[in-house]
Amino acid sequence: MEIIREEKGFILTQKRFTSELLIEFGVLDLKPTTSPVDPTQRLSLHTRDLIPDPTFYRRLLGKLNFLTHTRKDLSFAVQHLSQFMQSPRQPHLDVAFHCLRYLLSDPAMGLLLNLSPLLRLLAFCDSDWGRCPDSRRSISGFYINLGGSPVSWKSKKLPLVSLSSAEAEYRSMRRVVAGVTWLVRLLEDLSISPSLLVPLHSNSQAAIHIAKNPVFHERTKHVELDCHFVRQQFQAEIISLTFVPSHQQVVDVFTKHSGPLHRSIIGKLGVTSSPSNLRGYWRRNFLPISPAFYREFW
Repeated sequence: MEIIREEKGFILTQKRFTSELLIEFGVLDLKPTTSPVDPTQRLSLHTRDLIPDPTFYRRLLGKLNFLTHTRKDLSFAVQHLSQFMQSPRQPHLDVAFHCLRYLLSDPAMGLLLNLSPLLRLLAFCDSDWGRCPDSRRSISGFYINLGGSPVSWKSKKLPLVSLSSAEAEYRSMRRVVAGVTWLVRLLEDLSISPSLLVPLHSNSQAAIHIAKNPVFHERTKHVELDCHFVRQQFQAEIISLTFVPSHQQVVDVFTKHSGPLHRSIIGKLGVTSSPSNLRGYWRRNFLPISPAFYREFW
């Protein structure tokens, strides 16, 4: 990894690893894309033929997964494609190469680590109900920010089928509350007092009402443990619950394709470009390898 000094802090990137990845899989002559996932493509376990060499797909996914340490914008795509590691098929490989074309657009992108002395925690959670076409399990995503720097994020398929969108949202809320609780205890062990209450933003009014109102528990016995845990942390004033409109929900990039807002959303998540001139970067690193790429895009 490389660390680049910025006015607001440091940018942690995997620029060299990304460059080597793009060279290894021979995508330098392809056209870059603006998002890691094609919104028109829905993948399943049994579409079309198996690819002849599944180890090729697994190696590519392993490298993309390593990139998620600094490229959280790849988290949903990698989580989605990792479901097909056992029997990868051609559409799965096509989407994996779509991710590589996305990396072409800005290989030097990384995490902005803010220098702000304010240790204020901020959390977001979201889910996409019944997203998986094979199992109908939902996709959960959360993001936690500390002092303006991203410290924890996750895109994951829930282990159980949710009976409603409110249940899926609430299970996602429970996951981020567990992460916030752990971080608060860690900071206290380090003799650092984080600012409480920790704002937790969700775009589900139903999930917020379930956490605040014990009357709802009678109608949500199938998620009773999650209900009790989130409500306990709410009553202990560890978290505060805040509604955020869907169009302002930054965790969409962890649960679904975020469409034309993708670039602006990942900027709010602390994913940013390094200040180095990308034209010069490609000129120094790839011009001897791919002059056609240089002529087309620069």
